[in-house]
Amino acid sequence: MSSTYASDTLVLGGGLAGLATVLELLDAGQRVLLLDRATPDRLGGLARISFGGVFSVDSPEQRRSGIEDSPELALADWLAFGEISEEDVWPRRWAEAFVGRCRADVRDWLVARGVKFLPVVNWVERGLYQPGNSVPRFHIVWGTGYGLIMALIAAIEAHPHRSKLEIRYRHKVEELTNQGGRIVGCTGIDEETGTHFTATGSAVVVASGGIAGDLERVRRHWYKAWGKPPEVLLNGSHPEADGKLQDAAMVHGAQVTHLEKMWNYAAGVHHWKPTHEHHGLSLVPPKSALWVDAHGKRLGPPPLVTAFDTRYLVETIAQQPKQYSWQVMNMKIAKKELAVSGSEFNHAIRDKNYVRFFASVLFGNTALVKDFVDNCPDFVTANSVAELANRMNERQGDDAVDGEVLAGEIARYDAQIARGESLFNDDQLRRIAHARRYKGDRFRTCKFAPIDDPGARPLIAVREFILTRKSLGGIQTDLGSRVLDASGQPIPGLWAVGEAAGFGGGGMHGLRALEGTFIGGCIFSGRLAGQSIIQG
Repeated sequence: MSSTYASDTLVLGGGLAGLATVLELLDAGQRVLLLDRATPDRLGGLARISFGGVFSVDSPEQRRSGIEDSPELALADWLAFGEISEEDVWPRRWAEAFVGRCRADVRDWLVARGVKFLPVVNWVERGLYQPGNSVPRFHIVWGTGYGLIMALIAAIEAHPHRSKLEIRYRHKVEELTNQGGRIVGCTGIDEETGTHFTATGSAVVVASGGIAGDLERVRRHWYKAWGKPPEVLLNGSHPEADGKLQDAAMVHGAQVTHLEKMWNYAAGVHHWKPTHEHHGLSLVPPKSALWVDAHGKRLGPPPLVTAFDTRYLVETIAQQPKQYSWQVMNMKIAKKELAVSGSEFNHAIRDKNYVRFFASVLFGNTALVKDFVDNCPDFVTANSVAELANRMNERQGDDAVDGEVLAGEIARYDAQIARGESLFNDDQLRRIAHARRYKGDRFRTCKFAPIDDPGARPLIAVREFILTRKSLGGIQTDLGSRVLDASGQPIPGLWAVGEAAGFGGGGMHGLRALEGTFIGGCIFSGRLAGQSIIQG
């Protein structure tokens, strides 16, 4: 038994890039078949559970905050931070196009569909050795990624051409169909019934995500300069992001590039209610915590501090012999600075609760810290440094942490703070001072908090692993999201969008991302695919 479907365009994947493509096609009155492996409650993919940061340039939010920005400045930051060479033609063209059009084609497009942003723009990826974001550009969606996806789903459901969209869930696409050199459809399995299906269309859009959900594939493409991949990797993506539709496209001549360039995170912890194997959560590491290795020795120099260069954090930990780390802090620091990337634990923003949100900013997020201390297996607490070291070793099941080494590192750091700001000579304190000068960080960053503070106990140590999140490489595409072959020519009938395409061009970010560009890249590439298909 098998099923047969037909439509004008087949969109393979119901993540954010797929939804953006669908909306663009419906606007033109096209018939669309959306095939997604997930269940209806997961429509929207990784973006649905994301924090919802959107990169934008010269936005109304920036202007109201007195931030002067321009596409020229943003592009200079992008190319420098990503280390994109002149020879990397398509990633560079995509970077140029995205930076110049992201406000109108992403931010304004979302606003027109009911999405709102917090007034204060966040400043992330400021750069460490390479220039990063010269100014704040990380616009947080009021409602997180969940609210963004719900707004787009609502726009689809209320669309005057909604009847022209057919959605099939639990449908796993396995192969693309080629007829006379043109991609004309796909075949696969309905995982709910176990039966095969065939689908045909004049255009096929691969919107299936990257490789971050397949940990073995991540290990195969691990950045060689970092040595062997970690034995313990946490999955911060989802299992469906397995790269198999990239493989299917390669069968028909598609070029897949830059898979070794990944956007992983350094502060991954185990989810205590996992929905898939190795399910991890990405913490937003407190700037005031001390980041130490498996033995309790401070990492660096320079010391590890979040919001400057995420890739440097991952690289430093990946090159440690044990390839995991600890962050040491106290309850005062944790309440003010600890956060989790994603919608699941950001209830106030996700639920659009202004009172709860401002209370957490002003008084700290005690409930979040308690939730993790009580439930996450990677958190330990104690009332002295010696006791903390013992509990860290108990949790890891060895005696790797040297209590005297850890105590010495904490004492030296705390002594720097005790000398006063005029005598600070520690790079972490200098970066905290820099962060606190910007209003978006001032209320979320402690004012030079010592670690071993009797009035701020208990002490907290968090064991952190590298967590996969997004692929920066993917299927090479032109600026119409058309898939390119080895000669640089479009493969008739085939498009790729979002993470499957490295968010455009097979890797438009280069080696590093300026953050907030993943949601933007999904929307931008999906819209361009829809426009290209409509234009024929």
